[in-house]
Amino acid sequence: MPRPVTRLAVVSLLLLAGCSGLLLRPAAPGLTTVPTPALPAGVTVAAGQLASSTGCTLDYRTFVPAAPASAPSADADGDWIILAHGFLRSQQRMQGLAAAMAAQGMQVATLDFCNQKPWAGRHAQNGRDMAALARHLGAQRVVYAGFSAGGLAAVLAGGSDPRTAGVLTLDLVETQGLGVSAARSLDKPLLGLAGEPTNCNALDNGRAVFAASARAQVQRIEGAGHCDFEAPTDGLCELVCADPDGPEQAHRERIIARAVAAAGALLEGDTAAWRPPAGAADGIAADAGVQPERHATSLPGSRGG
Repeated sequence: MPRPVTRLAVVSLLLLAGCSGLLLRPAAPGLTTVPTPALPAGVTVAAGQLASSTGCTLDYRTFVPAAPASAPSADADGDWIILAHGFLRSQQRMQGLAAAMAAQGMQVATLDFCNQKPWAGRHAQNGRDMAALARHLGAQRVVYAGFSAGGLAAVLAGGSDPRTAGVLTLDLVETQGLGVSAARSLDKPLLGLAGEPTNCNALDNGRAVFAASARAQVQRIEGAGHCDFEAPTDGLCELVCADPDGPEQAHRERIIARAVAAAGALLEGDTAAWRPPAGAADGIAADAGVQPERHATSLPGSRGG
């Protein structure tokens, strides 16, 4: 068998095996306490299940602090971050970020997309499933967040849910113009973190989504690869993605810190405060291709605010 074909076959099998092996389902419906490594003090994790509108079962986890952070003009108990994983990945890969957000007083829920298939991303349905989970949790205000294709689902969910406080994406990947279309009508802030162009972020094609939004900000983590946006990642991601060499742990720490700050800024309604540290020495810089958010009380053709 020619070497390129062999590599494709091996990668395909690893993807299928990896995806099925990463999912962790609770033993019974309802909320059940589950173990999570390196859980911050005061944060509790529980697992539950929810039926998707298509009939499959969504597994989810909640990361809840002992005392949710206060937020202006809203009951903080009703504020949620809905955090999505990437294509053919699982919520396990987002638990580091979820725990970090909860440690700062935010309520976070992750989920496993049950409609996603190796041959079909089902991004619109994934967005609907994120919104369904927010409803199930009784959310009053929501920050939809996600990594890679999960970021695309977050943009779609945020554009369709009037409870949206904002959208946060991590190395967003666009496809079929779905994100661009949703971003044009999104009337809430869109914040993004991006790494270097690689095969796994479609050579940074998510930039087009931010360019379509009137309220977008992007910060680039210089030298970061696609797998650096997972916490934890695994050998499967490292094998498939041609990420640049570099200090992966340092990149991941920067990403988590900036993502936590972004989520807080969205809930506080102060995205102007979410700016890169002075200078680029810290490895973080504003993306020159995207203008800072243009503050406005309403946008043409939007629902306002």
